[in-house]
Amino acid sequence: MQDEGFIQLAIQQAREAIAGGQSPFGSVVEREGALIAAAHNTVWHDGDPTSHAEVNAIRQAAKRLNTIDLSDCTIYTTCEPCPMCLAAIHWAKIRRVVFGASIADAAEAGFSELRVDARTLAKMGGSGLKVEEGPLREECRELFELWRKANLSKAY
Repeated sequence: MQDEGFIQLAIQQAREAIAGGQSPFGSVVEREGALIAAAHNTVWHDGDPTSHAEVNAIRQAAKRLNTIDLSDCTIYTTCEPCPMCLAAIHWAKIRRVVFGASIADAAEAGFSELRVDARTLAKMGGSGLKVEEGPLREECRELFELWRKANLSKAY
């Protein structure tokens, strides 16, 4: 499966999040072309501000692979990782992150993002993580409108 296919899986996760009254973010972890973990944002469900899609997917992947070293994995996410998620990705030693919508898109949708793009943050921190804008940005941006229309949760 290529980047577009994994982003599609992350979009499916985000749609599940929206339907379940969560925020519109989804993420998947891949290793050698195989899906290892798929998760969405559960901040409201868990009452935990750290339950972002990327963090949830990393937790699942580490548990499934029985290691905290995910250096042979790529993470795909519907939105550019926030600084917290980027740090978790770095600490998990994930080699590459591919995202759809940008941090600016999330801020425009009402989320209180720290407006530091992931590529700049990784470079400033000396991380070897490859941060890439991926395919389907518009489809990922549309998740914010779908979430607004569903009106089942609020931004944080």
